Amino acid sequence: MAAPRRDHRGIVDAAELLAQVRFRRREPAEPLRPYLEHYWLIDWDLTQPYASHVVPHPSVNIVFQQFAGQEPFAEVAGIGLELFTQKLEGRGRVCGIQFRPGGFRPFAPGRPVSDWTGRRIRFPEVPLDADPHAVLGPDDEDARVAALDAFLLGLAPEPDPQADLAMTLADRIRTDRTIRRVGDFARAEGLSVRVLQRLFAAYVGVGPKWVVLRYRIHEALERAETDRDVDWAALAADLGYADQAHLVRDFTATVGVPPTAYATQGVQ
Repeated sequence: MAAPRRDHRGIVDAAELLAQVRFRRREPAEPLRPYLEHYWLIDWDLTQPYASHVVPHPSVNIVFQQFAGQEPFAEVAGIGLELFTQKLEGRGRVCGIQFRPGGFRPFAPGRPVSDWTGRRIRFPEVPLDADPHAVLGPDDEDARVAALDAFLLGLAPEPDPQADLAMTLADRIRTDRTIRRVGDFARAEGLSVRVLQRLFAAYVGVGPKWVVLRYRIHEALERAETDRDVDWAALAADLGYADQAHLVRDFTATVGVPPTAYATQGVQ
């Protein structure tokens, strides 16, 4: 596995978020790297409330959270189908585990990953033994990472060739921009569309078409963040949309505002 990503894809107005909080990504222990994207750590101490917005990746997260005036808690966050908004105020801390698309199932093999999609379920309602205090309590960042390692290693994930296949295929969708149609992709991988869809439902949590569309929106969002003079028609064609209207519709449904309005005003 490569080092943790340095991009901010999915984070709406990333520059503003990074000005409000301390955000880091950290690598997990070596045995966990085939399954995880990274750990993500956030600390804040705010004088005014701030709302963060994220267009979720096609990834399950386990999130340990400490908000002002609340007891620390942990939850499994299935793939979010809509824009995720979190209000931050006072002092707080979050330690998150982002699994690779397809990488969560070996840690919770008893049910398809689609069962978690669109849901956030707190411990102890989920059968994963975790102590939020052990993860969130240490001020030393390395100690928090070690606690996350210990938690996951204690779950003893079993090797699963189907999880390996799902991770490989999802990563191919992310990195190969020529993949636009599920039927063509399935044939190229020697699979039927139905088999591919079942694999993604069981191991990723959403269908392959959804993954294709979500990565398109992430790229469009990043372009809107970094280029105030985007040629949206050209970008739509580059991302495989039939026309600009399809890109505008998907972007608006996901982010909440049209891409041109976002580029000039952001999410209100």
